[in-house]
Amino acid sequence: MSKRILITGGAGFLGSHLCERLLNEGNEVICLDNYFTGAKNNVRHLTDNPRFELMRHDVIDPIKVEVDQIYNLACPASPPHYQYNAIKTIKTSVMGAINCLGLAKRCKARVFQASTSEVYGDPAVHPQPESYWGNVNPIGIR
Repeated sequence: MSKRILITGGAGFLGSHLCERLLNEGNEVICLDNYFTGAKNNVRHLTDNPRFELMRHDVIDPIKVEVDQIYNLACPASPPHYQYNAIKTIKTSVMGAINCLGLAKRCKARVFQASTSEVYGDPAVHPQPESYWGNVNPIGIR
C-alpha cells in the first residue's frame, strides 16, 4: 500500500536518493528543502513524476500537510556548513524536530529522525560501528 511521505532536507544528498527510492516503491513524496545546503538540481529529474511534490520551505517554520510518514533529514551535516550559522543550525535541529513531531501527532504519522556522525566528535575509529559512543568535547564547536 502506497504512503504519502514528507522528506525534510529532501534536496540534499541523502534526501534526494531517499525521494527517488520511495517514489520507485510507489509512494507519494513531498520533498521539503530551503536549499541552504541542498540543491534543486538533486531532485530535478523527479519533478515530472506526478507522485512527487517539491516545496521550498524552512523546517523551522511549521508546515501543514497530510502525510503518513516523515523523514526528518533537514540540517547541515558538514562542519563548514553547520559552523557558518550556528544559531540557524540549532534552530533547524530543535525547531525542525519539534515541528516534525507536531505534524506527526496531528496526522498520526511515523517519524524517522536522522542525524550525522558529526555529533559524536572526531572519531577515534573509522568507520564507526553502531556500538561506538563517540569522542565528543562537550565545550567544542560541535
